[in-house]
Amino acid sequence: MAYATTNPFTGKLIKEFPNATDTEVTQAIESAHQAFLSWRTTPFADKAAILSKAAKILRDNKSKYANLLTLEMGKVTAEAEAEVELSAQIFEYYAEHAERLLAPQKLPVADPAEGEAILVNEPLGVLLAIEPWNFPYYQIARILAPQLAAGNALLLKHASNVPQCAAAFEGLMRDAGLPSGAFQNLYATREQIEQIINSPKVHGVALTGSEDAGSIIAALAGKALKKSTLELGGADAFIVLEDADLPKTIDWAVFGRHWNAGQVCTSSKRMILVEAIYDEFMKGYIKGIEALKAGDPMDSATTLAPLSSQGAADELKQKIRDAVKHGATATEVGPKVPQQGAFVQPTILTNLTPDNPAYYWEFFGPVSSIHRVKDEQAAIAIANDSPFGLGGSVFTADTQRGLAVAKQVSTGMMFVNHPTMVKADLPFGGVRRSGYGRELIDLGLKEFVNHKLIDVVDIDAPF
Repeated sequence: MAYATTNPFTGKLIKEFPNATDTEVTQAIESAHQAFLSWRTTPFADKAAILSKAAKILRDNKSKYANLLTLEMGKVTAEAEAEVELSAQIFEYYAEHAERLLAPQKLPVADPAEGEAILVNEPLGVLLAIEPWNFPYYQIARILAPQLAAGNALLLKHASNVPQCAAAFEGLMRDAGLPSGAFQNLYATREQIEQIINSPKVHGVALTGSEDAGSIIAALAGKALKKSTLELGGADAFIVLEDADLPKTIDWAVFGRHWNAGQVCTSSKRMILVEAIYDEFMKGYIKGIEALKAGDPMDSATTLAPLSSQGAADELKQKIRDAVKHGATATEVGPKVPQQGAFVQPTILTNLTPDNPAYYWEFFGPVSSIHRVKDEQAAIAIANDSPFGLGGSVFTADTQRGLAVAKQVSTGMMFVNHPTMVKADLPFGGVRRSGYGRELIDLGLKEFVNHKLIDVVDIDAPF
């Protein structure tokens, strides 16, 4: 793989980076291991100070970090700045809460007179994080902040099209005072990923990415008997019931499907609409899409960005053609997108049936799959008829009804009256082909710790 910055709006190659050598990978693993040996016993107050400083540096230099996101993967300025802020919030969350969340837990025992049982959380060691390009900073922050707080060290293999974002985060942590070796960016090859996972000094791997990448990494980790977590794709349902506040729901639908140019695993990819509101919703939804402005993502007026690369755009266009070939109807919406840049015309897919392979696909870009259903139960059935199970949402004026529907949809996350969102204080993760494991809050913090039992037993207690 070639690590390079290519502006997705201009198509211009900005800078290339050489792959890591095998020697550099070996040295990085050893450096990370040595850093871990001291970092694991560093007082939490010192860890928290570094995490807090990282958050401050991000905020103080928001434009600098945001511009790199836009340059490398095309995120519009406002969304790029929001990602920088979210990353800062994640660092702050663990600086404030991790010590309490990791505190030893006294376990109830049948006979307290016989002794005391305690569960302690100890770091595993060096971890490998394999991250995607769609949220270059957030994806790092949500694994790095909790694992540093837990006492682990981290090696990063980032997506090949965001090498400067990866290097910028390594520099961020160095400037925040993190000891050398505790977090390292590697421009590693696929072969070197296997080398890293197989190293006895590496104790776990976390991947966010495609299903194909997830299956490969899970197999490698399993063969090496290493702990792994996978955050994979999604085809989130956006259920609209007949009593929903349509104007506000439509606004959320347009945003939920098209933020980050639709390149979000939790974006609202499948609109499931009950018959009673179908026509009115579609009229407003189309109008909302038509109002999006495609253009230079560096321009603050732009609200629809190009895709991350021309290759991604070409792949999505082919998936639309394949969906139509199998019976779907594709309707392009809105003003024509610019010829320059990796743009895909916003498209609505209808007449998707289960015999069409596209019914089960994830469309990573501004493509909306629309399903018209009779009632609430039919909506739930379609929401669950997916190989994915990441997030989803339901819109209704009756929040108790929304809660009841949310409980019936098989996903890792459900939201009532809001598209699936990401926050520093909410867990993230899915089921089925959306992966396994959780990130953020205490769940992500404890994915790569040893939950060790220490049982202090009276010497005279029976066996």
